[in-house]
Amino acid sequence: MIQAPGSGRAQRTARSVSRAEIVERNFLTLLNTWKEPVTRRAPLTGPVCNGSTLSGAAFLELFESQMLSRHLDFEARAMRARNEGFYTIGSAGHEGNAVLGRGTRHTDPAFLHYRSGGFMLERARKLPEIDAVYDTALSLAASAADPISGGRHKVWGSKPLWVLPQTSSIGSHLPKAVGMAIAIALARRSAPALPIPGDAIIVCSFGDASVDHAAAQAGFNAASWTTHQNLPCPVLLVCEDNGFGISLRTPAGWVEASLRSRPGIRYFCADGLDLVAAHAVSEAAVGYVRGSRKPAFLHFHMQRLLGHAGTDLETGYRSLADIEAGEAQDPLLYSARTALRSGLLSAAQILARYEGARREVREAASRAARTRKLESRAQIMRALAPYAPEAVNSEASRADYETERLRVFGGPAGLPEHQLPRHLAIQLNRALHDLLAKYPQAITFGEDVAQKGGVYTITAGLYETFRGHRVFNTLIDETAVLGLAQGAAYLGLLPIPEIQYLAYFHNACDQIRGEAASLQFFSDGQYANPLLIRIAALGYQKGFGGHFHNDNSIAALRDIPGLIIACPARGDDAVGMLRTCAALNRVNGRVVAFLEPIALYMTKDLYAPNDGKWLFPYPEPNRTIPLGSARIYHPSARDLLIVTYGNGLWLSLRAARRLRREGGIRARIVDLRWLKPLNRELIARHARAIGRVLVVDEGRRSGGLSEEIITAIVETCGSGIEIRRVVGADSYIPLGSAAAQVLPSEEEIIAAARAMLGIGASRPTDRTR
Repeated sequence: MIQAPGSGRAQRTARSVSRAEIVERNFLTLLNTWKEPVTRRAPLTGPVCNGSTLSGAAFLELFESQMLSRHLDFEARAMRARNEGFYTIGSAGHEGNAVLGRGTRHTDPAFLHYRSGGFMLERARKLPEIDAVYDTALSLAASAADPISGGRHKVWGSKPLWVLPQTSSIGSHLPKAVGMAIAIALARRSAPALPIPGDAIIVCSFGDASVDHAAAQAGFNAASWTTHQNLPCPVLLVCEDNGFGISLRTPAGWVEASLRSRPGIRYFCADGLDLVAAHAVSEAAVGYVRGSRKPAFLHFHMQRLLGHAGTDLETGYRSLADIEAGEAQDPLLYSARTALRSGLLSAAQILARYEGARREVREAASRAARTRKLESRAQIMRALAPYAPEAVNSEASRADYETERLRVFGGPAGLPEHQLPRHLAIQLNRALHDLLAKYPQAITFGEDVAQKGGVYTITAGLYETFRGHRVFNTLIDETAVLGLAQGAAYLGLLPIPEIQYLAYFHNACDQIRGEAASLQFFSDGQYANPLLIRIAALGYQKGFGGHFHNDNSIAALRDIPGLIIACPARGDDAVGMLRTCAALNRVNGRVVAFLEPIALYMTKDLYAPNDGKWLFPYPEPNRTIPLGSARIYHPSARDLLIVTYGNGLWLSLRAARRLRREGGIRARIVDLRWLKPLNRELIARHARAIGRVLVVDEGRRSGGLSEEIITAIVETCGSGIEIRRVVGADSYIPLGSAAAQVLPSEEEIIAAARAMLGIGASRPTDRTR
C-alpha cells in the first residue's frame, strides 16, 4: 500500500491506498471533470476519426473489452485476497492488444503473452457462444471447470478460438510459433486435412524483456533464415513493450534497434495506448503477413500498470513520480477521451458501461469461486500421459499400405523383410522408409538429414524417395528444429526430427520440457503435439568422440513429465519400437525421445570378429514391440539377474558368456528397451525370482537410470534382494581411449557378478556398489 497521488502536505496526509485504487480513481476523475466539447460527432457505422478505418461501433466494442480486462485484473487481486483466486499477473496497461484480437481471425493460431486479456476478450466476440469473462474467472480460480486447462494453471487459451495455452511466456514459445508458420506450407502438401485456412497467419506476442531470451532469438533467426530462402513464414511477432522485465528496465530504443533491420522481417511500430493508432498499424501488419506470407515484427509501445504482479512492490525500484507518470498514460484514459471527443459516448454513458463491466466480472468471479477444484492426483495427471494400449498396438501393427511399400522398396524383391539380417543403422534406415510410406503426413528433418543422409547414413535415400517437402535440412539450431517439429504437429503432420547428438539436445531441452511435453497437461488434453524425436546417443563411439559425440547423460530427458523414452540396442527391436512410437504419436499425441546408441549403429559381431551375431532380420510390417515390453535373454538362468539397456546389453551378453564358461554362473539379462515409463513390475518380478540383481547402466552414477531401477526393486520387493550396480562415472567423456576409464566395461560387469556370488578374491570397486 502506498499513498495516493498528489503533492506536498495533501499527499503526506492522504490515507494509504493501493495502486489499483489510484489507477481507477484517475479514470473516474477524468469522467467526473470532463469539460471539453465534442469536436466531431462520429457515426457508429463510420470512422471514429478522420482517416481511420475503425468504425465507431468497433471502437466501442474494443473499449468494452478494455474495461472488462481491467476489471478482471482488479478482481484477480480481490480473489487472491479472499483466497478464491491464485494468479495476479494482469493485463493493465496492455489492453490495447484488443485490436489484434479484432484484426485477426479466430482461425489464426495465437501464442499469447500473459498480458493478453484485451486480445482474448475481443477475439471471443467472433464466437458468441464463448463467455470469455467467465472462462477467465474460472482460470483465475483454478477451477476444474476451466475450459482450457481444467484448473491446472491460469493460461490464456481456447480450442475453438485457436489460442494455444502458454504458461509463463518468456520467449520459449517463439520457436514453435515460427515453426507453425513454416509448417503451414508443408501441411498443405502432406497433411490429410489442414485444420486452419490455407491463408491463416500465426500470431505470437511477448514482452520487451523476452526479446533478449535465447529462445526468442532462435525464433527471430529461424524466421529470417526461412524468408531469406524465399520460403513462406507467415508469422506476426508482436512485442508489447512496456519498458520493464519485472524490475529490470529495457534500455531505451533497444527493441527497435535490435529488430528494425532484421533481415526478412518487416518492422511495424505503433502506440499501443491509442486504440485508433494501434488499430491502423496492426491492420497493416496483419495484411502484410497474410498477403506476402512473410514475417513481420509489430512493436507496440505499452505501459505496465499495477506492477508486474500483485506481489510486486514497484516502489522498491521505481520512484513515485515515475509510477505516476506511467499511470497518466493509462490506455483507458486514451480511449475515454476518444469516445468523449468524438461524441460516441458521454461521460455518464462511459461510467455506466464501466460499472456494468465491474458487475459482470464480479458476478463471474463469484460463480467461479464456487465451482469444484482438482481434488486428486489422478484428476491432475489425467491429461498428462494418455495411453490406450489396444488402440496403439492395433495402429502399430497396421499394414494396409502395401502398394506404397512396394513403390518405396522397389517391388517385392526389395522388401526389407526378404533381405539378409543387417545391423542397426541399416534397419533404422529401412524402418524410416517404412514409416514415411505408411504415414503420408510424416516428415523428417534436421541437420544433414536430406542429401547427405545423416552423419551416420540413417536417413540415406529418404530425400530421393520422398522429396524435399517431406525430407529436408534445417538450420543448425536444435531449438529451431524442435520448434518446427511442434508447429508441424499442431497442423496434423507427424514430425520425426533428428537431433544429431544427445549433447546437442541439451541446447534445446526446454522446447520439450517446458513446451511440447506440457501441452496436453495445460490444455486438458485438447491440444497435442505428437513428436518422434530421433537422437543419436550414448557413449562408446570409437575413432573420434569426446563429450559432444559421446554423451551418456539422459537425466534431463527422464525428468520430463509425460515423455516416453525408447532405447533399442539391436536392429529388429529398433524397427518394432519405431512402429509403436509412431502409433503413440498418432493415437495418443505423445512425445517420444528415441535414443539410438551410436556405438551399435554399425556393430555386426557380438562375441568374436565376423560372428555376425549382432545382425538381425527385418520384422514383417505387422510385427511390433509394445510400450514397456522388455527382451529377456537366458530366461531359465537363476544365479544372477542383469538389468540393462543400450550398449549395456551388448557388454552384458559378452560378460554373461564368460561368466558361464569361466565359472558356471548363469545370468538372466533383461534389456529394458523402454526407459520411460519404466516397467517396474517386470523388473520386480525377475528380481524376486532370482534374488540377486546387477544393474548395468552406462549413464552416470548421479542421475542415471540405475537409481530408478534400484528404487523400483526396493519399493516393490522390499528387503531380501541383493543389489549392486556398474555405472558410468560422474564425468564428461574424454577423447580417445581415456573414455573407457569413465564408462562401464565388460571386466567390471564380470567382477561385480563374481563378487555378488562370492567367487574369486577380487572385490568390486566403489563404482560397482
